[in-house]
Amino acid sequence: MVFTKETQMFGLLFLFLFWVLGVSTNGVVIPSALEKCHFPAVFNFGDSNSDTGGLSAAFWAIGWPSGETFFGKPSGRSCDGRLIVDFMSEELGLTSYVRPYLDSLGLDSFSNGANFATGGSSIKQGGYSPFHLDVQISQFRQFKARVIDIVNYTQHEKGKADLPKPEDFSKALYIFDIGQNDLAFGLGNSSESETLASIPSILDLFSAAVQQLYSEGARVFWVHNTGPFGCDLDKNGCVIPLNEIAQEFNTQLKSKLTQLKANLAGAAFTYVDAYTAKFNLVNTAKAQGFVDPLDFCCCREKVVVNGTVYGGSCANPTKHISWDGTHYTEAANKWVSKFILNGSMSDPLIPINQACHA
Repeated sequence: MVFTKETQMFGLLFLFLFWVLGVSTNGVVIPSALEKCHFPAVFNFGDSNSDTGGLSAAFWAIGWPSGETFFGKPSGRSCDGRLIVDFMSEELGLTSYVRPYLDSLGLDSFSNGANFATGGSSIKQGGYSPFHLDVQISQFRQFKARVIDIVNYTQHEKGKADLPKPEDFSKALYIFDIGQNDLAFGLGNSSESETLASIPSILDLFSAAVQQLYSEGARVFWVHNTGPFGCDLDKNGCVIPLNEIAQEFNTQLKSKLTQLKANLAGAAFTYVDAYTAKFNLVNTAKAQGFVDPLDFCCCREKVVVNGTVYGGSCANPTKHISWDGTHYTEAANKWVSKFILNGSMSDPLIPINQACHA
């Protein structure tokens, strides 16, 4: 190959773009020319994938061995340790993990924001949980109003409440990780074709929720697509037809975010391909040092699937992807987080600490 001035210039331009975007092909982020965003608070909306204790506080406490790997005690998470949202908090330099809104007895403050996610939640009303997305948005609006009232009341007092500042709401990062339960509930109560046909109406509800937050001052949105589910039949452990529906949901979600960005002036949207990150982990489990991805770690009762016994005690959660057959272990969450946080699975290709530039 002859290297002309044109090819040399193209090569330099290619390297420059990779440097600016901060992305490389092996999952290692090159330092970006963009400044890091300062997010004084994070507000998260979702289901059990990012629930740090909401469902546990509202109904029944998630007991041992939940939390055993990192917290050393039950933490309200359906996991042995940290969730992806916890690794996000660390990456953003927050002083503590984002506290669940429904946990009024927690020792941590709400100064870093609040987590409205609860296990089983869906975008659409009438699923597994009463805390669907519209309820979570209502909880946020009440939280914001109460914070402003409390701050205004205490500003002349000696002590101040450990809460976000009123101006933090417009500077915060708003995270979504929700939608999987809409598909799961639909498939469990209707046909595949009916579930597929319901996706546009579900995403219309999602869009309405985002617009409500925008009207409250939210400007930076970090949105995870839905991950693979129903993993128990194909060669990688995933049901092909179900995940084709998940992929269609994700395609339409990405399109919806494009529409929102065009219609909401000054808003920044990052679409995060959590599906690919999670599927790649399941697909390459043994190469990544994990055991069979179907071999889940925690289950009070052993379960037999196709003649294989799963569940029971787990001596080493760090070698497992699945914690309880549905949720991921801390080790799996950490692996996925590496690719989510550095921007290599995002559109646009920027890390989470630069999401304000999307």
